[in-house]
Amino acid sequence: MIINLFDDAAWLALRPLSFTRPVADLRVGILTIAEKWQKYLNADSGFVAQAYLADKFPLLNDAELYINGSVCPDEALVEAVLSLKTGEVLTKNGMHIASRLMLTEAFHNELYKRFDAKEYTRDFIRISVPEDIFRNNDTELRKDFALLTKGKTSVALSGTNTFLGDEIFAEEGAGAECCTFNSLNGPIYIGQNSQVWEGCHIRGSFALCHDSQVKMGAKIYGQTTIGPFSRVGGEINNAVVWGYSSKGHEGYLGNSVVGQWCNIGADSNNSNLKNNYADVKLWDYEMESFRETGLQFCGLIMADHAKCGINTMFNTGTVAGVSANVFGPGFPRNFIPDFAWGGSQGFDVYKLEKMFETAEKVYERRNIPFDSTEKAILQAIFEITKIYRPF
Repeated sequence: MIINLFDDAAWLALRPLSFTRPVADLRVGILTIAEKWQKYLNADSGFVAQAYLADKFPLLNDAELYINGSVCPDEALVEAVLSLKTGEVLTKNGMHIASRLMLTEAFHNELYKRFDAKEYTRDFIRISVPEDIFRNNDTELRKDFALLTKGKTSVALSGTNTFLGDEIFAEEGAGAECCTFNSLNGPIYIGQNSQVWEGCHIRGSFALCHDSQVKMGAKIYGQTTIGPFSRVGGEINNAVVWGYSSKGHEGYLGNSVVGQWCNIGADSNNSNLKNNYADVKLWDYEMESFRETGLQFCGLIMADHAKCGINTMFNTGTVAGVSANVFGPGFPRNFIPDFAWGGSQGFDVYKLEKMFETAEKVYERRNIPFDSTEKAILQAIFEITKIYRPF
């Protein structure tokens, strides 16, 4: 089967996380939303993405289904999607969930609006604002755990570890020594070729994706995902780190989302609870102001390529944009624009050529080329986000 995953208004609300990807490429649970649909449907997936993202996230021709990339699948929803006939669109309170189209052009021409609407009556998880990622991570992690481990046998981890509960699964090449794994409150997934170093204490639900490491003595609480090719340490609670990122030292990260190619300096911390216990506000790019989240616990939203120096202190509900580079004493403000360079003392523009020099070194360490496609995406984001940089 071939499917295409499309963006709706959620792409706007999910900025800065979505500046560098379509919504379906967001990781929540163990898998990205696109990977979830691929596995449920045994499908290849393409994307109906923003024009400047299309080279990296192309549309696939001859797709049988167009599916909303902000919607996370489950068995009931998949059954409803597969039951669609040509000329039908699955909706929920006016939102387009999925439609069966025969022509690629049909979606772009919005011909689906002429189709027969089938109202879906059950609930499902939709990722429509940044905080939805950590807020729904536990539920999605459990679903992905069941999906990925069904019919498979876990690799046995070393007897030097202590296991509380038996809901732990390790893929081929995974390893751990002298650690505590508590799966009494949720499953624990250790991906292929990932390592948990000595002295770590980990509570489920937790996922460590492939080729990642948890450093010695780390304390990781439930509802947490560490994406592929990442390295983490210190104290982490209900956070999602997407991949190719590092939080390798002491310091607290909680109720947060960290994108790809990010680095958090030693002894950096984020606050996830205000001193007056009031609900947290987050910067909203579309509103160009702070939006009420309705959450008492909300920490750091850090977009791709953002970095911070040692001892950085992030306020409750901080949004750091694409390629923001934060350093220095004190608390930087709650919204750090894309391509900002500085800290609490003020910001300058992180010039594109300087950012490219850093990115090339970062990609080289992973043996990945920082190619013209990546540069073009960042160039486009740099131009789009000028309006948010008042310096």
